[in-house]
Amino acid sequence: MTANDCQDPPKYWTIHGLWPDKGEDCNRTWHFNVTEIKDLMSDMRQYWPDVLHSSLNRTQFWKHEWDKHGTCAATLEVLNSQKKYFGKALELYQRIDLNSCLLKAGIKPSSSYYKMTAIKEALTRFYGVMPKIQCLPPEEGEEAQTIGQIEFCFTKELQLRNCTALKGGSNAMQAPLKLGTEELSVCNDTLPTYYPSKVQDHK
Repeated sequence: MTANDCQDPPKYWTIHGLWPDKGEDCNRTWHFNVTEIKDLMSDMRQYWPDVLHSSLNRTQFWKHEWDKHGTCAATLEVLNSQKKYFGKALELYQRIDLNSCLLKAGIKPSSSYYKMTAIKEALTRFYGVMPKIQCLPPEEGEEAQTIGQIEFCFTKELQLRNCTALKGGSNAMQAPLKLGTEELSVCNDTLPTYYPSKVQDHK
């Protein structure tokens, strides 16, 4: 977060990606072509921004998501083109409307801490399913974790479902996500939780 040139990050939740649980049928030769999503560009820049790379067209993040996840998700007819994959992710983002849900529950960026159980209860009450909430662990000398990512899970029919670990076999989505130099992992229910208005460098 301090090692990159993150400029003016948005003050609302954005999309990280649309990831299939299993990636056996990926077509790695299907290369990203930004012209296929030119009709979506305005929404892509707003809701799926690449805040880590300052390239002029900022397509590096989308290329990565397509190469790694979109080429696997394309086994579903509803996601079997770049336009369908990115368009459906944008549609799901609008449907979930996480920003409004949290605000309605009175959960907004604040300098005071939240209980993780309160955040989970609010989300479960609103959506009827349990998402996976990921946090940055407390920094040295601090007691609070920082909320970093909220993952929603869907069936192949793209209906919301609980985000529970799959039984048997390894689930690649359970691997910790690298964010800058820090790692996101599933939030601890007992730690106070910080929901910052912007990511700050506490060092």
